[in-house]
Amino acid sequence: MNDVTQANDLTIDDLPIRDELRGKSPYGAPQLDVPVRLNTNENPYPLPEPLVERITERVREAARNLNRYPDRNAVELRTELAKYLTRTGKYPVGRENVWAANGSNEVIQQLLQTFGGPGRTAIGFEPSYSMHGLIARGTGTGWISGPRNDDFTIDLAAAEKAIAEHRPDVVFITTPNNPTGNAVPPETVLALYEAAQAAKAETAGALVVVDEAYIEFSHGDSLLPLLEGRPNLVISRTMSKAFGAAGLRLGYLAAHRAVVDAVQLVRLPYHLSAVTQATALAALEHTDTLLKYVEQLKAERDRLVAELRAIGYEVTASDANFVQFGRFDDAHKAWQEILDRGVLVRDNGVPGWLRVTAGTPEENDAFLDAVRELQCFVGDTPTPPKEQSA
Repeated sequence: MNDVTQANDLTIDDLPIRDELRGKSPYGAPQLDVPVRLNTNENPYPLPEPLVERITERVREAARNLNRYPDRNAVELRTELAKYLTRTGKYPVGRENVWAANGSNEVIQQLLQTFGGPGRTAIGFEPSYSMHGLIARGTGTGWISGPRNDDFTIDLAAAEKAIAEHRPDVVFITTPNNPTGNAVPPETVLALYEAAQAAKAETAGALVVVDEAYIEFSHGDSLLPLLEGRPNLVISRTMSKAFGAAGLRLGYLAAHRAVVDAVQLVRLPYHLSAVTQATALAALEHTDTLLKYVEQLKAERDRLVAELRAIGYEVTASDANFVQFGRFDDAHKAWQEILDRGVLVRDNGVPGWLRVTAGTPEENDAFLDAVRELQCFVGDTPTPPKEQSA
């Protein structure tokens, strides 16, 4: 028996890993074999067949040159992303203002590698997207958890105070926010941007990253126009949600061209494969069709909000493709009860709340049928479930 076999009881903490990683858990969501999966904010609609055919054509063309490295600057892709942002974001964006990577998570990682790192800190307002903190730790960046109000909006006065006190190098603002779904008003973003620059006035200021992964589902507009005159502001996006391309792994940012130049100092050589670039370009050719699916999902999201409230649940106002609902005396017990009825939702660890992704009408009906049976778990004073007719 060799040493590897004998060490089956070895754990992560027995290894010489960095201290700030000890006791931590990797990001993940359970992928269980159930009839309805509404836990990972995926777009439930498969790509339309004409787009699948166009992807096949572009990938076939790219395959003929796979013996060569891809375009490491993704010039064509960044050009088309800039056109998309300009058209939908109501603000002119050039290729030099756009950078793309393997999902918005790699975008965030590259930003923290460039503007964070050992001896520097980042702040986010939690509960929010947990990968911001995880990637911060992974890059050796100190993480600060900023405050939110009880209704999950950002407590602006408290946030400004935290920024002034901690003087972070990077500030994360997620809008629409995950997992709560609520949007952040532009005036709040502007106030936090100014606070971040004032706190680091003796240096070149602080980087403020607005994570707009779900912006296409919002009732409001993108914050892209706020880039004007603000060189330390970054807008982060993804093709995973609105474009229905979670399996593609393509994220991108819009910012001052100096920021785009800066992240290239840390990017891996040829980080975007030729196949990824070809697939993303094909998807961008079908933007109008894909955004029609977004409109369907927005309608379904709004239906979930209305029907959950009619049943008696508390619901956080949502500008995303998911809905946070509660409140539960025991959220995990409620999660299990919903799962027992064949529907998988997300227990994000926000006390008293669960999150459900907007699915197809049929999937949403199955979810609503399941939660109608769970009224006895809502709130501090459980009410008996309604009798079901024969």
